Amino acid sequence: MKKLPLILIWFGTLLILSSLVLLIFIFFPVAKVELEYNLNKPKTTTEIKPIDKEFGIVIPKIGANSKIIKDVDPYNSYVYQVALTKGIAQAKGTVTPDKIGNMFLFSHSSVNLLEATRFNSIFYLLSKLEKSDEVYIYYKNTKYKYKVTDIKIVDAKNVS
Repeated sequence: MKKLPLILIWFGTLLILSSLVLLIFIFFPVAKVELEYNLNKPKTTTEIKPIDKEFGIVIPKIGANSKIIKDVDPYNSYVYQVALTKGIAQAKGTVTPDKIGNMFLFSHSSVNLLEATRFNSIFYLLSKLEKSDEVYIYYKNTKYKYKVTDIKIVDAKNVS
């Protein structure tokens, strides 16, 4: 019976250390992105080489740089979850930059910190964008330049 308090102390210490390791594992990627953004802003002065010039996106201010997966069904969770592990998805049926119309791109922005480490969270810092910030879409080795003109937060079901 004299060993029970010692066992409980070791077990408690092990639980605390395990919790700390888990917290670091969960929060480190998010903290790293936020810290890099705050230490290096604005990033617009440095040219970012795109990951994919065939179909990619670069947002210099937030350091976003990703491949765009073409023609992803936004209504099929299995299909788009797989696509989002590889990059940003272009919704099937929307246009590419070389055509007139709207292109709908989507990715995980990670509503909570736990999801940020589980998903490819290219848009994690999207909320940092302001009017006149630049977004570059690369398509078939052509660079298309866009500027943020308006900022709106809409319901997920509002796709108009």
